[in-house]
Amino acid sequence: MLFAYKAVNSLGETEEGVRDAVDEQQLIATLQTEGYIPIRVVPAGAKSFLGLRLGIKQTKLSQKDIALFTGELATLLESGLPLDKSLLVLIDLTEDNERVTKLIGRVLEKVKGGATLADALEKQSGIFSKFYLNMIRAGEAGGSLGEVLGRLSEYLERSRELKETVSTALIYPAILLIMSLASLFVMLTFVVPQFSEMFESAGKALPVSTQIVVGLAEWLQSYWWMLVLGVILITGYMNLQMADPVKKKIWDGRFLKLPLAGTIILNKETANISRTLGTLLGNGVSILAALVIVRETVDNLVLAAAIQDTEEQLKQGRNMSDALLEKGIFPKMAMQMIKMGEETGRLEEMLLRVATIYDKQLRVAIQRMLALLEPALIISLGLMIAGIIVSILLAILSVNDLAF
Repeated sequence: MLFAYKAVNSLGETEEGVRDAVDEQQLIATLQTEGYIPIRVVPAGAKSFLGLRLGIKQTKLSQKDIALFTGELATLLESGLPLDKSLLVLIDLTEDNERVTKLIGRVLEKVKGGATLADALEKQSGIFSKFYLNMIRAGEAGGSLGEVLGRLSEYLERSRELKETVSTALIYPAILLIMSLASLFVMLTFVVPQFSEMFESAGKALPVSTQIVVGLAEWLQSYWWMLVLGVILITGYMNLQMADPVKKKIWDGRFLKLPLAGTIILNKETANISRTLGTLLGNGVSILAALVIVRETVDNLVLAAAIQDTEEQLKQGRNMSDALLEKGIFPKMAMQMIKMGEETGRLEEMLLRVATIYDKQLRVAIQRMLALLEPALIISLGLMIAGIIVSILLAILSVNDLAF
């Protein structure tokens, strides 16, 4: 099987080519034996770095871009190349993405001017989060930047997978809901009116069910624009509500109480909080500083407020697990695991375990929601269409009775 590769030779120059190998690991081992530092090995014909070789131009730096940049920089640093040389190599590797190349060029210029990598990244117009920058600072302070970047790359990849799990799972129900509404709209605005003319000419009072369906069809034909306007107004209203922190916190509390959806939100945030906090603690960030960073990564303001209150209680000497458990928001199992981690001095390890567990529970919760949502949508659509058809048939039968 052919594999395309990019590697750094003994002179620090990048080389690119295609070789035949049984698998990726064999080619990596061969390149290392020949004195190369493998940067990327992918099946020939696959997408290049950042997935842009197919001619799709990106205008925004995505989370996937940042994760790949982090992982490849970690590989170069752990292979012994200095930071400035590693960034120079990355410029060659990202030549397909002008935005990323320019970004690395600006970072390299700052680093050559004496700035630390964290300071150089911080000046790049808010591209990198506070969490990311603090991880880099911890790595530079501890002299283990390559190792920290490797952990950070793994964290970003897991976080991206978690988000993709949620978004991918919701695609099919969304399509099903749209098609259901579209089917009903077509039946009411195009099919039912074809029969209503016949019913009017019959000169007989229609069954109540038929009158309701015909009335709804006539209303949609005349006032369909009100539905569009309603959707726009509701969307605008919710955007305004979410822009106000006080009102957003109220809505976030309501979302957490929703059946199934509330469980999914809580599992997602628990996994995110645990992984972020565990990763920060594992890289030397103090627990108070880590909680401040974690709070800024949480979307739900009710959970963010609970973390902020925990910070205050930690300053007063309380345990983090006790403070969080007192809120009655977070899952009890997660709190007990964190408490065990505090008591055994393995808090970082336990937090990462909690993240793994709630990643799995999130997937289970999504599957349960889909198991209920999909048949519910299908049955609801079937019942509504059946109701329309039955109402039309009843009207037709009544007209035939009049004819006889």
